[in-house]
Amino acid sequence: MKAVLIDEQTKRLFIGDWEEPVPESDQLLVSVRATALNRADLLQKRGLYPPPPGASPILGLEMAGVVEQVGASVTGWKPGDRVFALLPGGGYAERVVIPAAMAMRIPDSFTFEQAAAIPEVFLTAYLNLFQLGQLQAGQTVLIHAGASGVGTAAIQLAKEAGARSIITAGSQAKIDFCLQLGADFGLNYKEGPFGEKVQEITEQKGVNLILDFVGAPYFEQNLRSLATDGRLISIATMGGRKLEQVDLGMLMARRLQLIGSTLRSKPVQQKIELTQQFAAYAMPRFEQGRLKAIIDSVWDMRDANEAHQRMEENKNIGKIVLRINP
Repeated sequence: MKAVLIDEQTKRLFIGDWEEPVPESDQLLVSVRATALNRADLLQKRGLYPPPPGASPILGLEMAGVVEQVGASVTGWKPGDRVFALLPGGGYAERVVIPAAMAMRIPDSFTFEQAAAIPEVFLTAYLNLFQLGQLQAGQTVLIHAGASGVGTAAIQLAKEAGARSIITAGSQAKIDFCLQLGADFGLNYKEGPFGEKVQEITEQKGVNLILDFVGAPYFEQNLRSLATDGRLISIATMGGRKLEQVDLGMLMARRLQLIGSTLRSKPVQQKIELTQQFAAYAMPRFEQGRLKAIIDSVWDMRDANEAHQRMEENKNIGKIVLRINP
C-alpha cells in the first residue's frame, strides 16, 4: 500500500510503499479516506515523540474510512460500513487496522473529511474536561490555544456542559472565531500576561479548570489563575517543560491539583472505554448540529509537507485534514 513516510535525513515527507496491515480476530481492516494532522505528528517527524510499542511508525492519530475486512470474532460491523476512530499511528496510509470496539459509525450526513477531524481532538477535550477535569455546569475553564483543534473542540463541549470558557489565542481573527463558536471571553496572549485579565473576568475568583498546551512559560500565571480546588491539566509543553521553581505553598494553600495527560499512550482498553463513552454523549449532538467538526483546510496526501508547514506556522483554525484514498 501507499503511505506518507518520513525521510530520516531531511525530515521531509514523501509517498512510498509500506506493508499491508493484517487484521486480528477482533479488528477491522479499514480503507482510509481521510486523516488529520496533530502536533504530535510534527514532533514524531523530528524524532521527538516515538509511537507506543507495537503501534505503526507511520504518522496519523485518527482516520475515517470504509471497512474492507472484518475479523473472525467481530460482530456488528460489515464490509462497506463507514467508520472513524482514534489511532496510535498509521493514519497517513491507504489502510489501517483498528480494534472493532473502538470504531465509531460515521453519520450519513458527514463527509469523510468531517469525520476524520473529530477523534483525536474531541476525545482529548472530552477526557480532559470531564473525566480528568470534572468540569460542571456553572464552572469556568481557561482553554489555551483556543483556536487549535483541541481548543475548538473544548469550547463546544464546555458550552454543552453549561460551563463558561475563557480562551487565549494569538490573533484577533482567532479570538473572534472562538467567540462565535461559543467561548465567553477571548484574550490575546501576545498583548501581555493573561493572569490579571482572568482574575478580572472571574471577579477575582479564578477559574475551576485550565487546559494548558504551553507548559513552563505559563505555569506561574496558570496557578495564579486557578480558583481554590482548581485543576491545571498539562496536555502539551509547546513552550518548554523545565521549571526553575514551584511554589508548593500556593498549591497547598488553595488545594490545587496538577494533572499530566496524554491520550496516545493509554492502554487500548481505556481508549475503547473512552471512545464508547464519548460516542454515546457526542454523536447525537453531532447529528443534531450542536457539535461540529472545525476544519481549517483539506489537502491531498501528496501535499503533506505543505499541510505540515501550515501547522508549523500556527496558521490554522481547527483541523488540517489530509485526503488519502480518492
